[in-house]
Amino acid sequence: MKHALKYRKPLILSILFFLPVLFLLFLYPSVHNYTPLEVVGHDVHELDAFETIDGEPVQFKNQLTVLGILSYNPAEQSTAALNLKELIYEKFKGFKKFQIILIAPNEASKALTELKSELYSYSDLRFWHFVTGDIKDIKLLQQSLLTSAKDDLSIFNQVYIIDKNLDQRGRFDDRNKKELKLDMAPYSLFSYDCTEVSDLKNKMSEDLRILFTEYRQKRKGTFESDDRRNENLKTDG
Repeated sequence: MKHALKYRKPLILSILFFLPVLFLLFLYPSVHNYTPLEVVGHDVHELDAFETIDGEPVQFKNQLTVLGILSYNPAEQSTAALNLKELIYEKFKGFKKFQIILIAPNEASKALTELKSELYSYSDLRFWHFVTGDIKDIKLLQQSLLTSAKDDLSIFNQVYIIDKNLDQRGRFDDRNKKELKLDMAPYSLFSYDCTEVSDLKNKMSEDLRILFTEYRQKRKGTFESDDRRNENLKTDG
């Protein structure tokens, strides 16, 4: 009995040590073998002509931005904005260079200020910018975006992911596993519907996570884009 007890403690300690290691080994492929979030559009119009309701400048460059464009009555879109806050902002506000920008026409400045106050009653929004601009500049910005919606871009239910290089990110093929199995025709995802919780919780949240992983790997020098992979294949050949 004493002989068995002698080896019992080292055995338990070994198991406790190696279990986390095995878990990390299983996790490793899923962390490093993922599909980067696709660039679906280039040269999104920069925000030089816009400023926040507090008179501060804003920009897309070197930021990872979730962008929404509001109508003349932002109060009507408060539920969609609250969804965005709860499901996206609260989850990613601690990530470096992350921001949310909501843009409304200059005429809606007062209503946008009221919406900001309503959202501030729930939490700190230091990485969330409420921006106004001339309608002609808003339209120029709209024209540089691709949308998944069929309605007017100025109706706020769609939000967009803009990366640090002013490229729009999304998916050229948004089919799920079931649709792929059924060989359904491909369809794209260029924007995310704020009125659909599943769009934000399952799709946008996952896409932002993938994009942050890409940037983290780029900082470490371990990221391989499609161009780099193709170049490696040519060299190996």
